[in-house]
Amino acid sequence: MGRDVPAITITRQDRRAYRDKMRECLDVLQRMLDESWFDSSVPRVGLEIEFNLVDPDGHAARTNERVLAAIGRPAWETELGQFNIEFSSDPFKMTCGVFAELEVAVGDVLEHAFERARAQGSRIAMVGILPSLRHSDVEEEAISANPRYRLLNDQIMAARGEEIRISIDGPEPLHTYADNILLEAACTSVQFHLEVSPGVFADYWNAAQMTAGIQVALGANAPYLLGHELWQETRIALFKQATDTRSEEMRRQGVRPRVWFGEQWINSAADLFEENLRYFPALLPLVEDEDPAAAVERGEVPELAELALHNGTIYRWNRPVYGLVDGRPSLRVENRVLPAGPTLTDALANAAFYYGLVHELATARPPVWRQMSFTAADANLTAAARHGLGATVYWPGFGVIGAAELTLRHLLPLAAAGLAKWGINPADASRLLGVIEQRCVTGQTGAAWQLRSVRRIQQAGVTDRGEALRLMTQGYIDRMDTKEPVHTGPTM
Repeated sequence: MGRDVPAITITRQDRRAYRDKMRECLDVLQRMLDESWFDSSVPRVGLEIEFNLVDPDGHAARTNERVLAAIGRPAWETELGQFNIEFSSDPFKMTCGVFAELEVAVGDVLEHAFERARAQGSRIAMVGILPSLRHSDVEEEAISANPRYRLLNDQIMAARGEEIRISIDGPEPLHTYADNILLEAACTSVQFHLEVSPGVFADYWNAAQMTAGIQVALGANAPYLLGHELWQETRIALFKQATDTRSEEMRRQGVRPRVWFGEQWINSAADLFEENLRYFPALLPLVEDEDPAAAVERGEVPELAELALHNGTIYRWNRPVYGLVDGRPSLRVENRVLPAGPTLTDALANAAFYYGLVHELATARPPVWRQMSFTAADANLTAAARHGLGATVYWPGFGVIGAAELTLRHLLPLAAAGLAKWGINPADASRLLGVIEQRCVTGQTGAAWQLRSVRRIQQAGVTDRGEALRLMTQGYIDRMDTKEPVHTGPTM
C-alpha cells in the first residue's frame, strides 16, 4: 500500500483486467523462482515504524503533512490518519555490527524528526494504540489527503456494504460502530523485514508464524482504546475488525478476513501469493502498462506491480514481499505482529529476539513447526494479545506453558544461538536479549506500564479516565524520549 494512486473511478472491466494481470504476474513469479533469479547470499534486514502525532495537551494531532514537510526526508511518509507518520529504514546486511548500526542510524533519524515535530507544535509517540485517542479523532475527515487512502476507505466500505462493527471484550468491553476505516489508523506497529532466498523462504515464514504469539506476549503495548481497558495488545483485534470487508453473513460462511494469520504451513513463497489471488478480491484494481512476461523474456527484472499492490491490501501478520533492491529481485518476510515502542531500545531488543529466534527455528532439522499444529500457533497469538506476559501458550516439548517461563527457559537461549549463527557481535546480542530477559523477570511490558500508570494516576485523585489517559500519554512520551527500556521505568 506504499504506492500512490490517482483519484479515479474503478469499473467492472478494471476488476476483470486486474485479475487477469494478477494471474500473469503470479506465473512470471513462479518462472523466476524456478529459474533462480533471486540471490540473497548475504541476508539484509530493515524496519519500519509507525508513529502517532500528539498535540501539547496529549491528544491526537492532525498535523502529518506539516510535520513531514518540516522533517524533509524521503524515509518518512504519511499513513492512513492525519495523526500518523511512518519511517522506513535503509536495508542493512545481517553482519556482526548490524544492531549497533541500526541503533545509531535510526536513533539519529528519530532525534531529527522529534525535534522538527516539536518545532511544529507536535510530539511523536511510538506506541501500539495512542492511549488518549477519542472518537472525535477518528472521524472521516481525519483521513490523510493522499487519494490512495480515500480510495481504500471507499472500496472497503463498499465491499462491506454496512458500518464496521467493533466488538472487543476485556475488563471494559467496547462495542461500537464506525462508518469509515480510520480506526485502523489507531494501530501503529513496528515491522521487521528479513530478505531470504526463495529456497528457504518457507522455513523462515513458518518460523515467524510459530514465533508470532511469543513476540506479542513480550511486546504488548496497546491496552487501551477509546478510553476502554481491553486486551494487553488490543491492536491485534482492532486491526482485524477495522479493515474487515465481510458482512456478518460472510463471516458465518467462513470467508477469510483481510487481516489474516493464515491456515497452514507453507512450502514456497508462491503458496502465499497464490492464496492472495484465490481468496481475496482486489480492493485497488489498478493495471500498469508493464508486460511482465515480455520483461522476463528480455532478461529484465519485472516490477510485478499488480501482485505487489494486491499483496499490500492483504494484511497478513507475516507477509511475503516481492520487490526490487538495487535492480535485482528480492523476497522478504515482513513481520508485522508487534506494536511500536515503547522505546527505540525496546524495539531493537524485540528485533534481536525475533531475528535470532526465527533463524534458529528455520535452520533446525527436523522442522520444529511440524511438531505443532498451525491452529495452535494461531491460538498462541490470540492468547498473547489478550493476556500479554500472563498468557499461556503451546510449544513443542513443553506443552501448555506460561509465555514468560517459556522465554526464560527455552526461547532466549535459542535466540542467542540464532544470533551467534548470524555472526552478531556477542556484546550486542547479550545486551539486547538482556532487555527481553528483564521484561520477563519484572513483568513490565509497555502495556503493563500503561495500566499501572493509569491506576496510580486515578488513585491519586484523577477520577476521569480520559484525563488520566491524557496525562499518562504525556508521561509515556517523556519516558520514550529517554530511550531507556520499559522494564527499568517507574510508573507515573
